[in-house]
Amino acid sequence: MREIEISEFADAWAAGAPVVDVREPWEYRNAHVPGAQLLPLGQLGDRVTEIPAGAVEYVICASGNRSVQGARILMTVGRPAVSVAAGHLRVGRGGPAPRHR
Repeated sequence: MREIEISEFADAWAAGAPVVDVREPWEYRNAHVPGAQLLPLGQLGDRVTEIPAGAVEYVICASGNRSVQGARILMTVGRPAVSVAAGHLRVGRGGPAPRHR
């Protein structure tokens, strides 16, 4: 598994890379990366077939903890090319960006 910085993720997102958001539905409703597919971490293993195969999946959450777990789940079911957006993610009108604490 490869962890990437938010800036690298933002570039991939802008180029149309598929994104899986493993946060809870209420978090997604508050703000999310446009085009991200919501698959909460607790459901990811059961719903992995909903993710189109063949592309590098960018797994995101708010802080990076759940995204690492989500990437591991995807890798165990044959999705070896999983990138994890590391760090604290903020979503604004311009797309994903690092969240300053």
